[in-house]
Amino acid sequence: MAVENGNKEEGVVKVRSRTKAFASKKVEKTECPLATFDLPYVTFFYNQKLLLYREVNYEEMVEKLKEGLGVVLEYFYPLTGRLGRDDEGVLRIEKCGDDSTGVEVIEALAEDVSVEELSEEKVSSLMEEIVPFSGILNVQGFHKPLLAVQFTKLKDGLALGCAFNHVILDGTATWHFMTAWAEICRGADKISVLPFLDRTQARDTRVKLDIPEGLITGDVPVSVEPPLPERIFQFSDAAVEAIKSTVNADRPEGTPPFSSFQCLGAHIWRAITRARGLKPDEFTVFTIFIDCRKRVSPPMPDAYFGNLIQAIFTVTAAGLLLTHPPEFAAGMLQQVIASHDAKAITARSEEWEAAPKLFQYRDAGMNCVAVGSSPRFRVYDVDFGFGPPERVRSGRSNKFDGMVFLYPGRAGGKSVDVEVSLTAEAMEKLEKDTGFLVI
Repeated sequence: MAVENGNKEEGVVKVRSRTKAFASKKVEKTECPLATFDLPYVTFFYNQKLLLYREVNYEEMVEKLKEGLGVVLEYFYPLTGRLGRDDEGVLRIEKCGDDSTGVEVIEALAEDVSVEELSEEKVSSLMEEIVPFSGILNVQGFHKPLLAVQFTKLKDGLALGCAFNHVILDGTATWHFMTAWAEICRGADKISVLPFLDRTQARDTRVKLDIPEGLITGDVPVSVEPPLPERIFQFSDAAVEAIKSTVNADRPEGTPPFSSFQCLGAHIWRAITRARGLKPDEFTVFTIFIDCRKRVSPPMPDAYFGNLIQAIFTVTAAGLLLTHPPEFAAGMLQQVIASHDAKAITARSEEWEAAPKLFQYRDAGMNCVAVGSSPRFRVYDVDFGFGPPERVRSGRSNKFDGMVFLYPGRAGGKSVDVEVSLTAEAMEKLEKDTGFLVI
């Protein structure tokens, strides 16, 4: 592990060192192709996650984490590389295992900050100092690590901030990596579920993107909006069941039962639309980043390491959404999810390949509610040998008005943590909406 020491102070967070982590053993494959599912995310920001651990021996835990990181990178070696281009200018991952690349590891101190402060429902202003690579575009992975981790010593615990280049993986692959890392740290000789690394099995395509060189080098300033108010709303197991029961009670005859996600999604969509005070004829879009692993033909394994998600959309007028009962919204979500089969996925991929577009995170739609992450991700299983995290949440990047991240609740069962970003005015109304805050 190469070391660059420093004592740079960033607000109340003091960065003590920046190092590079490499796979513990030689990486045999130094290159990895990128599929159509990966490429639309080159102009998104790095995907950031924060895990908080209470009452740990910081030095002992960090040494164990760094040692385990080297081992797990043997399996997930593409994370050690950089973005590059082949002879025809097609993007790929290259230099995996090279001495010049590696994963960035930051160690920092914030000894006046508690786990509780960073766990509060309202997001701390310290987030950008605790989680690395805020405001960094994925396309900068040509010269920046594809993974950065930051270990911050807190007053009573550890903050583990991670930034993943979204070109290389989606949420399912992210949490596969995190649970595998934890497994190694708990003493396993090898990980129980190996990553499936053959991207050509997802979609063997060669699409050349016209990326402005200034975005790659970072010379072109990236417009980053001031942080919006963010809050985590906690829905207990009983609350989720109550919402689901209410929505399903009056569903149209012959309609399949609505899932917990469809019911909670409809509940969130309607509440945010109320909070925004939209006019009846204004349109609102609900966007879902859907996992396609079991929807493509042939299906791909859950352990596929890469991106296998697509954004799907449903739209209606605010007046229709709010004057109809919640099963109206749930029905639209159910329909758009059910219709996104292998044929629809292929058609979407072919459409993009014929006219590639560099998307930004703001392209989710007008007056949108965009849902990322999933309550199905077993985020509280990320136990490195010191117990499960006290809280899991997202970093500051890729947040915009209407962005929602769903995580399983810390209490277990079907409880869900709903992380919402909204304008200050809409957030104030949402916080007072008794119809939204189901007990």
